[in-house]
Amino acid sequence: MKVSYLMLFGGFLIGISSINAQEKTNLKLEEAINLAWTKSNEVSLANTKVETKKQELQSVKNNQYPDFKITGQYLHLTEASIDLEINTGSKTLPVPDQLLIGQANLKMPVFAGMKIQNGIKLQDNLFQAENAMASKTKEDVAMRVINYYANLYKAQRTVELLKENQKSAQQRVTDFTALEKNGIIPRNDLLKSQLQASKIQLSLDEAMNNETIINYYLVTLLKLPTETKLVVNESDLIGFPKNALPTDEQPAFQNRKDLEALHYQEKATQDNINMAKGDYYPNIALVGGYAALNLNNIITLQNAMFFGVGLSYDISGILKNGTHVKIAESKALEVKNSEELLKDNIRIQVQQAITNYDLAQKQNVVYNQAVEQATENYRIVKDKYDNGLSDTNDLLEADVEQLKSKISETIAKVDVIQKYYELLSATGQLSQTFNISKI
Repeated sequence: MKVSYLMLFGGFLIGISSINAQEKTNLKLEEAINLAWTKSNEVSLANTKVETKKQELQSVKNNQYPDFKITGQYLHLTEASIDLEINTGSKTLPVPDQLLIGQANLKMPVFAGMKIQNGIKLQDNLFQAENAMASKTKEDVAMRVINYYANLYKAQRTVELLKENQKSAQQRVTDFTALEKNGIIPRNDLLKSQLQASKIQLSLDEAMNNETIINYYLVTLLKLPTETKLVVNESDLIGFPKNALPTDEQPAFQNRKDLEALHYQEKATQDNINMAKGDYYPNIALVGGYAALNLNNIITLQNAMFFGVGLSYDISGILKNGTHVKIAESKALEVKNSEELLKDNIRIQVQQAITNYDLAQKQNVVYNQAVEQATENYRIVKDKYDNGLSDTNDLLEADVEQLKSKISETIAKVDVIQKYYELLSATGQLSQTFNISKI
């Protein structure tokens, strides 16, 4: 036998312990993707990060509002000594034994070097960046589901083809056994047919194991019971939508969520620079308040209201702040360079995705033709063998080529779908296909 079936599955084998699936379930691809967005840990974490940024934004917005504080103290005095600057004559003052102080302060920021406004803009841009990254996470999860679905279909279809071929191989062994007993064929031909049947059994065992592994990964991602066995029909994959296929990276620059996140991060770094420069300016605030005091037996102060303007200016900070500004500018340059690097990677990813999709389509055509050729070849070789014009080696080799071509055709057909979705993912259009933004 000239073909190793192990080579047919190398492209999608994954390592994990096997399970015994019992419950059979069929989910459309879009249903599985929506389930993954609802259940997966990655999406839950991404949504939590968005909520965190939302609360951080609200916290910064609260800095616009006035600070209002109320303080009160009760102090017990022990033999206090009082010396009044005003003349009280010879009258002896009583000795107070307690002091009550109450105060309410109101501070309203008026100008802080635009740090409050820029702080709000910074957090808003970080919030938008986190939103974009959450959408990118959903795209990545969707692509994982697509790959698992496609590979599961390949595995299940391979198992079906191997089982069909196994029946033929076992029947051939039965026929050859009878022929060998009657001396019609040599024992060597029987051994060859038995060897082929054994190899098919090994390939079938490996294919079934591979199916179990992929199924386990998929149900784990979807948070389904581990005993669930998903069955993927051809209609679940073949009927994929046909969007206008991109021919360059321009759609990616418009739609990629990771690039959008970097745009917002770049805006945030500019806000951070403005915040650092805000330390060059003084802080101005309106202040007001109310105070009350009671030193028993001595003095009572009530209705002492005050208001005015507060000014603070860190003179030494002016000399030190230049370094903070340079750090902020350097961070902005880091994000800018990261954005340019991502654009270069996007160009490569899109071009590779376009090339891979074109190749998959070409291979699909070739493998479709190969099935017809291999089927016809086996028919001819079988006819010759039945008429004594070809030997067992030719028959078994033709049978292997026919099986190989059918498996390759299945893989090639699904590869076209995978490469199509990979192209949509590379150009940021997967979200439009499955309405990620609405989830």
